[in-house]
Amino acid sequence: MESRRKRKRSQITKWVCYALLMLLCTVLQTLPGLFRLGEAKPLWLLPLALAVAVEEGEFAGGIFGAVCGLMWDYTAGRTAGLLAFELLLSAVMQLYFKTSAANVVLLETATVLLVLSLDWLFFYYMPGYSGAVERYLWFVLPTAALTIPVCLVLFGAVRRIHAEFKIDNDVV
Repeated sequence: MESRRKRKRSQITKWVCYALLMLLCTVLQTLPGLFRLGEAKPLWLLPLALAVAVEEGEFAGGIFGAVCGLMWDYTAGRTAGLLAFELLLSAVMQLYFKTSAANVVLLETATVLLVLSLDWLFFYYMPGYSGAVERYLWFVLPTAALTIPVCLVLFGAVRRIHAEFKIDNDVV
């Protein structure tokens, strides 16, 4: 059984690791030209938020997802709140999935498609921009495909952090 001080320090260290990983993902997502295929590039914050939600539970994952969404809104220069709300809801939806890599990849791919499709719908299709369908075909779909390997890498990293700082309660 661990002491209260050791458990607290372990939890603080774990969330500091998650915060540093969030900053790294933010930098990787906003670097121009990095991992780019045409106009599409992989998302990093969304898979991170969902991986943390899968490992840490819906409440902590929802809060972390909202923070990741606010970070994404801020770095994208958009109105704060839409992506934060979408990531919060996505993180809570993880409640219905078992924690296997295949389920996480399916969840994250579906969420990426949903978030980017809503973004496309509200900001390209509904305002009536010409070339909106081409934007969907050449940006949204390739971005979802490029995000799949990122999902696996981030899920592995989050699972490692979670296992490293797991609380031992001596409960069988």
